Amino acid sequence: MKEYKYKINGNTYRVSVGDIVDNIAQVDVNGTPYRVEIDAKKAAPVNIARANRPAAAPRTASGEKVINKAAPAAAGAGAVKAPLPGVVLSINVKVGDVVKSADTVLVLEAMKMENAIHAGRDGKVASINVNAGDSVLEGTVLLTLE
Repeated sequence: MKEYKYKINGNTYRVSVGDIVDNIAQVDVNGTPYRVEIDAKKAAPVNIARANRPAAAPRTASGEKVINKAAPAAAGAGAVKAPLPGVVLSINVKVGDVVKSADTVLVLEAMKMENAIHAGRDGKVASINVNAGDSVLEGTVLLTLE
């Protein structure tokens, strides 16, 4: 049992909080017992701050958001495409790096979740078509492999 001492408008109250079962608390105030119903509380969302996370999508000089459009279907077999729309959080490779199919080449944030984007095949990074902070649409070629 937890005990508290409150002073409200000059009056002192001794409050003891007993067991809480099914949102009903047993509370004694200055020796008088009360049954107190507690509102069910929704869990507060957890906000994980990241120093390198962009605050908002970058904008052009005219104020429009910078969004890379999906490339035409002519992109070669070595293209690593965005599986869903999102924001590029980090790029884990450089042009010229040799990667394996299971290597994470970049991290894409979509629907408040971080998604590791894998190379999909062994190869050498030929080009990187996006920058950290860019908003991309589904199907956008993120990088190409040789």
